[in-house]
Amino acid sequence: MTVPPPDGSRDRRIEDPTNLWVIHPAGRALLPVALRFRVSANAVSVAGLVLGAGAAAAYASWHSRWAVLLGVLLSAGWLIADGLDGMIARATRTASPLGRMLDGLCDHGVFLLLYVVLAASVGTWDAWLLSALAGATHAVQSSLYEGERTRFHRRIKGIAAPPATPASNPLVRLYDRVAGLPDRLSRPFEKALAADPAVLATAYGERAAPVLKAMSLLTANVRVWAIAIACLMGDPRAFWWFEIVPLTLVAVIAIVRHRQVERALARPFYSTDRDPLAAALSTREHRHS
Repeated sequence: MTVPPPDGSRDRRIEDPTNLWVIHPAGRALLPVALRFRVSANAVSVAGLVLGAGAAAAYASWHSRWAVLLGVLLSAGWLIADGLDGMIARATRTASPLGRMLDGLCDHGVFLLLYVVLAASVGTWDAWLLSALAGATHAVQSSLYEGERTRFHRRIKGIAAPPATPASNPLVRLYDRVAGLPDRLSRPFEKALAADPAVLATAYGERAAPVLKAMSLLTANVRVWAIAIACLMGDPRAFWWFEIVPLTLVAVIAIVRHRQVERALARPFYSTDRDPLAAALSTREHRHS
């Protein structure tokens, strides 16, 4: 089997620099080996979990600089495995719901181990409380970031979101209503994109890319470095505060800014006053009519 070139599944404009220059190149370098020996994507996901568990074990001795260095190296291995499993799944066309679930469990499992190990190493009740609060904040931030990133990659291809189908289960409907708030706020843009994807997709990509680039601060890569820096500073609690305050502000500001970009692009669809994009949309609508 030949190794495919980078598949464009991630837009480089919004990627974290360490992904661009370290993590993804390392994954692509390992991809031919994995394909040659028929290593499955699920096996790589599990290997990533093992590497992440090793990093957590190293951070149990975070008072030692050598232990922190080992934790960083093992965390880097985990991040590489996290990218490599997706590359294998796409190259072999073996992506599956089970694989996506396993990948997600491995990712969240590593951070759960890191939070627990660090809280246990500090050993105070406030450390456990702070760790739990940071973990909950992390989960919300990650969910929001993945949602925004998925929208971006879909939209730059000119694909509008299909109408949502209400679930029959009332609890699922309640969850969808809360989790789907960004989708509901984005509906005017989605309608405009569906009407004229050729114009809006390019304009959206140019204007939204800087926002999503800033939001890449919410990636696991940044958290890996933040943990190491906090431990080298002598207090893992600094990482939890970083998670709770600055990263939450990044998430909120970026999402608000993303919605502003959407509204600015969708507005000409409804009003054609002095806007070049509106003129293009109006011209296309007239031509199609």
